[in-house]
Amino acid sequence: MSKTKNKMRIVIAGGGKVGLALMRHLSAEGHDIVVIDKNKDVLEHKLAGFDVMTLHGNSATIGTLREANITQADILITATSDDAINILSCLTAKRLNPKIHTIARIRNPEYIEQLYLMRDVFGLSLIINPERRAAREIYRLIQFPDFLKHETFARGRVEIVELKLREGGNLDGIRLMDMPKVLGSKIKVLVCVVVRDGKAFIPNGNSLLKAGDIIYVTAPVTVLTDFLKKQGVAKRKIKNIMIVGGSRVSYYLASILANTDIQVKIIENNYDRCLELYDRLPKASIIHGDASLPQVLESEGMPEMDAVVTLTGIDEQNIITSLYASSVGVPHIATKINRMEMTGMIENMSIGGIVSPKELVSADVVRYVRALQNQTGSANTLHKIANGRAEALEFTVTEQTMHLNTPLRSIQLKNNILLACILRNGRVYIPDGNTTFGVGDTVIIVTTREDPILSFNDIFA
Repeated sequence: MSKTKNKMRIVIAGGGKVGLALMRHLSAEGHDIVVIDKNKDVLEHKLAGFDVMTLHGNSATIGTLREANITQADILITATSDDAINILSCLTAKRLNPKIHTIARIRNPEYIEQLYLMRDVFGLSLIINPERRAAREIYRLIQFPDFLKHETFARGRVEIVELKLREGGNLDGIRLMDMPKVLGSKIKVLVCVVVRDGKAFIPNGNSLLKAGDIIYVTAPVTVLTDFLKKQGVAKRKIKNIMIVGGSRVSYYLASILANTDIQVKIIENNYDRCLELYDRLPKASIIHGDASLPQVLESEGMPEMDAVVTLTGIDEQNIITSLYASSVGVPHIATKINRMEMTGMIENMSIGGIVSPKELVSADVVRYVRALQNQTGSANTLHKIANGRAEALEFTVTEQTMHLNTPLRSIQLKNNILLACILRNGRVYIPDGNTTFGVGDTVIIVTTREDPILSFNDIFA
């Protein structure tokens, strides 16, 4: 990984799952990282092998922050398990260094609304909530259930969707250059990334698609329904959903679904948690039971569900339950995975869309940090796709952009970069060699490069 331009000094408080994920992503981008944690074992064992500084202490105290050289830091990210410590750490850091950008993880649902309203008072540049972010992502999957994942760009006008090719489907054994013959001239889509045997690559016109490939397709939103029909995927509206596990993600997801006509059933094995969910979620059915037992799942109607979402705190249980849901014919499944290093082993399993709370907020923070590095021409939107193996970024073309109004066939891009689509005057274009971009256009690019793309001009060779 090459080092970033304008690398930043970043202090991360908390070496738990989210803190470690942030440390891994930001360290890989070349930033100077200091990690603070009260647990010496975390610092000595979990962070071994990473090129970061570590500091044992309480991030909410002036002494610890000064020892972390907070007055010279550009960003403080607080990701401890205590919301109050996270807020106090940001307040203290802001007093010691008024120019610092502060990012706080806040998990308690009771704090969220007031913190967003009082963000300036607390000196918070950004609030991250992994569980709420994961719930929103799962809701998006439910809204467009025939795709494993989808990312939104250009204020909802463009999607990049993930789809697994089935054997005997109309794209099995087809070269990309022949897709218009299969789909028809009106369904213009672009396959921007292919994942095969655990490896992601940007295809070209000669690339041959195979059953089992996971492909990432970009197109205007209005085209995607027709594309699905061509794949022989029957559209089925979700009317009922089973959530396995009564976690915070489950609460946030059920709260979102309370505003829809989808019937929600949550199975949780902790009786006290069931009572708490019952009080907070009057529209949901709360079931006290052990969801690891097939007889419990069957008695609660899993085979009749339109969707199942597994949200326990144990990855293995989520995977097994999702596999069971697939075996009894549940058409739409989403699975929460914390340890993303497992994805190479499980992405070909029938567990539906994979959602990782820590990876979702890590991508949000990376986008924020890159925008700080490159204020002019930085990405409007950044999404990690292909389970982190690729990135999709949205840029606005400015007068400083190179190669304005030049046909793409005359422009040389860096390796492993694809210009996926252009939005101009509300219309989406899938580019070809004759396409140009001009001031004011929105451009979406996809890259599998390791070095980060900070501005649109970084894509040119």
